[in-house]
Amino acid sequence: MKTTILTDIEGTTSSISFVRDVLFPYARDALPDFVREHGHDPRVRHWLDVVAVENGGLCQDAMIAETLQGWIDQDRKHTALKALQGLIWEAGYREGDFTAPLYPDVAPALRAWHAAGHGLAVYSSGSVPAQKLLFSHTDAGDLVPLFRDFFDTEIGHKRDADSYRLIADRLDRSPGDILFLSDVVAELDAAREAGMRTVLLDRIEDYPQPRITDDATHGHARAEAFSQVTP
Repeated sequence: MKTTILTDIEGTTSSISFVRDVLFPYARDALPDFVREHGHDPRVRHWLDVVAVENGGLCQDAMIAETLQGWIDQDRKHTALKALQGLIWEAGYREGDFTAPLYPDVAPALRAWHAAGHGLAVYSSGSVPAQKLLFSHTDAGDLVPLFRDFFDTEIGHKRDADSYRLIADRLDRSPGDILFLSDVVAELDAAREAGMRTVLLDRIEDYPQPRITDDATHGHARAEAFSQVTP
């Protein structure tokens, strides 16, 4: 049976700088107006209420927006923030304010793996809707049809081996039949603990100091591009 390839996004398929320098600032700037204009939308209201309850019952949407902006500044990985960011980015993609750049080797490899019968899935800290938005608006076109499934932190923390066990169960695959690609060694450690195969993506654009020693790689296979990955 063919390998299922599970991939991270930031630092793996797309530069960390795109999220940090484009998506995060866009969402931060748009938050106050977005909350004011869409706060009554049930999709938005749900997540605003989650933030309010977790912060002692914030009663004003403007205060909730300020809290969310603070979380962006802190790079906090909160499910409510990720969901609201995804809704904001949806508008940005739709209006053509930006497209998602991929490393040049990514789209050809994904298409080749898909054509060869390998299953493809994503596991990222960004929300599933945000993941689908990114892959449907890449500079290489709409790649969403290539993927079997998408997973975010609702399934569990990316540095927790149980998250990868649950993903394998959802994909109906043995962990040993799944290859996880990430630029974060601690995530790869967790995936390996769960029984998955692993490859460290060491992108020189994001990590100019190569991670080549055992101390740096923790013994994971290393690649600088998807073209060097063998499923």
